[in-house]
Amino acid sequence: MFRRILVLASRCICAGTTRRLLVMTITLVVVTLSAAGQSLEDLNVQIHGYATQGFLYTTNNNILTTRSNDGSPNWTEAVINISAQPTSKLRISVQGRYELLGNYSNNITLDYASADYKVSDGFGIRFGKVKTPSNLFNETQDIDPSYLWALLPQSVYPISSRNGILSEYGGIAYGTLSLEDAPKLGKLEYRGWGGENSLASNDGYFLSFAEGGTDLPNGLSGVSGGAALHYRAAVVPGLMFGASFIQKGVLNGEIVAGSAVGSFIAQPISEPAFFAKYERNKLMVAVERNRQAGSYVIYFGGPPAKPARFDDRGIYAMASYKLTGKFTAGVYDSQYFGATSPLGPARYQKDWDISGRYDFNQYIYAKAEEHFLDGTALSYDANLNPGGLKPTTKMTVLKIGVSF
Repeated sequence: MFRRILVLASRCICAGTTRRLLVMTITLVVVTLSAAGQSLEDLNVQIHGYATQGFLYTTNNNILTTRSNDGSPNWTEAVINISAQPTSKLRISVQGRYELLGNYSNNITLDYASADYKVSDGFGIRFGKVKTPSNLFNETQDIDPSYLWALLPQSVYPISSRNGILSEYGGIAYGTLSLEDAPKLGKLEYRGWGGENSLASNDGYFLSFAEGGTDLPNGLSGVSGGAALHYRAAVVPGLMFGASFIQKGVLNGEIVAGSAVGSFIAQPISEPAFFAKYERNKLMVAVERNRQAGSYVIYFGGPPAKPARFDDRGIYAMASYKLTGKFTAGVYDSQYFGATSPLGPARYQKDWDISGRYDFNQYIYAKAEEHFLDGTALSYDANLNPGGLKPTTKMTVLKIGVSF
């Protein structure tokens, strides 16, 4: 039965040529299971997931394409994860998500579907649709029950673009190198990856284009690659610092404005990030700096338009403390700066956040946050703020979740 499900899944995915790597993943699963002739019990199949309901209220501007001035419950998620381990070294994982968030999304997406073969602690490979192992929280931002915040710092992890940031079609090589000759120096973790990155047509990056009357019906896609290093210091248990770098090649797609059809071409984009985290006992402290720089051209025939440059910079510092067995509190300061944007509140955004999380039991939890926002560079749209944007606003976020 499990084999039939995988075959049907591979047929559905074959409809898009960009899914070829995912088809290879499914094929590997089928071949492995056929050769092993294992039962579901032998495969160590595990099913996990969660569902959340959020509520947003802002004092001034409507945010995240919701009518938050009136209080909006227009934020719902449901996630299911299925994994199997045919052999001690091979693990197969698939995760799907239903997401409703304002006008950004109301659909089902595939977060990832990958095969992971771990040869040893020093070397392993993943391929299929894989989570991009960049930044500090990118590999865990899709798992809401695992962290305190209802909204991660939007200067680095914009929820409106999470699907495009989270994963890509390709492969990853990873491992941990222990410094055996000098054990006090700690461990070095490495990750290197490459593949195809895609941004869906409803990605938050394209909101201003959509409100200006242009549409990218198929989104953007192109090659992408990167590397990350994490160093864990043995002399300071719980301390990790590292860096990641992403280089995206030319991303291109069709753009439509009325009856005119043209091309949207994003020139090579570089994304360096530097981060550090200290976590020990009940305390967690983290800091991260991220930059995304590149340019894009819109072409409707004739001479190409002058490239539009962007240079987006984000930084945050956060801390949390587990006050009791069930209650955790935290705070962060998140700042975004668009270096190529015109002067004014639309060039930046500063976000002071105070957060709390209460775990009723191992399955049910609640989160509450208060945000103090200065600047309008992130998360706002013109259509739901027809009177213009106020430079400051306060935002209350409530979320309840159930996990299994």
